[in-house]
Amino acid sequence: MARKTGGAGTNHQIIISADSHVMEPPDLWKKQVPEKYREQAPLFPPHKVGEGFQAHAGGWDPNERLKEMEVDGLRAEVLYPTLGLDLFGLDDAALQEACFRVYNDWIIEYCRAAPKRLIGIPAISVYNVDHAVKELERCCKAGLKGAIIWQVPHADLPFYSNHYNRFWAAAQDLDAAVSLHILTGHGYNKHKERRTGVEHYRGSVNLKLLDIANALFELMFYGVLERYPRLKIVTVENEIGWMPFMLQQWDYYYRRFRGVNPPPINKDPSEYFKQQIYLTFFNDSVGGRNLEWWGEDNCMWSNDFPHPNSTWPNSRKVIERDLGHLPKEKQTKLLYANVARLYNMESPA
Repeated sequence: MARKTGGAGTNHQIIISADSHVMEPPDLWKKQVPEKYREQAPLFPPHKVGEGFQAHAGGWDPNERLKEMEVDGLRAEVLYPTLGLDLFGLDDAALQEACFRVYNDWIIEYCRAAPKRLIGIPAISVYNVDHAVKELERCCKAGLKGAIIWQVPHADLPFYSNHYNRFWAAAQDLDAAVSLHILTGHGYNKHKERRTGVEHYRGSVNLKLLDIANALFELMFYGVLERYPRLKIVTVENEIGWMPFMLQQWDYYYRRFRGVNPPPINKDPSEYFKQQIYLTFFNDSVGGRNLEWWGEDNCMWSNDFPHPNSTWPNSRKVIERDLGHLPKEKQTKLLYANVARLYNMESPA
């Protein structure tokens, strides 16, 4: 039975996807990295339009993408890599830097087709933080927004270490929101070929959630967000239905034990969340129900285009299903105002 709602409906709302993807040319890195990295550079299978992640030409052709956006009724999209996500798990720091610079040059050019509608997020290698800061500055000057770094750091470089301090400071000063995207870095997905059969499901749910929960825990409880109060963190494609419960538990145990085991923070974890953390969602009916009372200023709708589980071309139907019960002012925040504010996009007329 369909759920009855008393909301405003969503059919006429402006929508901006806070998490969409490009589909990089499969030989991008093999052709473009400096000669000394060519042998190690990744090479992916050729695109086959209509199959899997290659279902839409807009993944690599921005002019085609603009047509596909019209089909889904989108004003703009925030763009992340596809093939490049796996490269966050590279152990060779120099190779990773070279690959990400190539990707960033490519996405800069891609977004020039419609810079107000195609919002590119640069990929930043943080093995060497001095290099990371320089690349972040270069990309910001070229018109890209924010940054994507690994969601699961190398074991030697946890988020709570001082290793990242210059990068956090630079991101804060540049007003560059730092994205942690699912399946990036040295987490469960790095050796996905080992997870077959039933274990595939453990990765898709349990381990996936553990990756982002641990990342946010370190940033909150070890005082990173305390030390950099204007730093913005975005969790991407991790959905949102689980988050209110986690914040409730973090707050509870912080209050319970801070007297005898004080962490280097001065307020409830949920307060850092409200001020500094944003979340994307795209097919989360539990999250949609929770939004009646939680998260309206921090959550951002997305369509995950052009990946196979994208809501395209039925995004408005899914939005109506999950958000149609909400008042219009909440819908406005979730569908475009929050993301527009985060990335300093022009307000739609």
